[in-house]
Amino acid sequence: MQGSANLNLMIKAARKAGRSLVKDFREVENLQVSTKGPGDFVSKADREAERIIKEELLGARPTYGWLGEETGETEGADPTRRWLVDPLDGTTNFLHGLPHWAVSIALEHKGEIVAGVVFDPAKDEMFWAEKGAGAWLNDTVRLRVSGRKNMMESIFATGVPFGGRTTLPATLKDLARLMPACAGVRRWGAAALDLAYVAAGRFDGFWERGLHPWDVAAGMILVREAGGFVGPVREGRDIFETGAIIAGNALLFEPLCTVLRAED
Repeated sequence: MQGSANLNLMIKAARKAGRSLVKDFREVENLQVSTKGPGDFVSKADREAERIIKEELLGARPTYGWLGEETGETEGADPTRRWLVDPLDGTTNFLHGLPHWAVSIALEHKGEIVAGVVFDPAKDEMFWAEKGAGAWLNDTVRLRVSGRKNMMESIFATGVPFGGRTTLPATLKDLARLMPACAGVRRWGAAALDLAYVAAGRFDGFWERGLHPWDVAAGMILVREAGGFVGPVREGRDIFETGAIIAGNALLFEPLCTVLRAED
């Protein structure tokens, strides 16, 4: 499956950053035993990955806007197009030597996400999607959300807030409502991969609060192009503004929303 020039640029940038991060990840595994710890080293790896992506994308498309986790927002000469980039989603996993993290790149056009790439270098899985062209894994596997329709047979992914985040009480209420009604909840620590796994039918749904646009932009188009649905936790709200998202397969999205939107 051949994508557009912009999509191919995104894939190239993600692979280049991924190669840099894999080298750093090997070093992190060695740093686990050091007294200094790998924290400073990982933040450097994160910044270097974003530098590589920014150089690739803005080098080829200098008029586009930019929103990156490490370098913030830059308005472009073309106000209709913007890159949204998380150079290392799953930083805490990376820091602990856990091989579950990803590079996430999305392209926005006139407020709509039109292309997305989520690359997992540790497993060499490149999830990508373009508006109207479907969602794909690497070059040949067409992605489809799962066909499960029974909540009790389904597993859902989320992120549990850490370090005193204000969204913890709401998330604990979510878990209390959902866990008795499903086959399990997974918390793997990388929202972009959680969404990619919904698109691939590995998870049946995902929800989380307190996220940033660069965490979810690429994953949102993956889910939609794989036949799933994406919406805000609170009806009528904007996902990017609130940072709260629900995603699911076509059959379970509404039941999942019903559980998570229930008022006490």
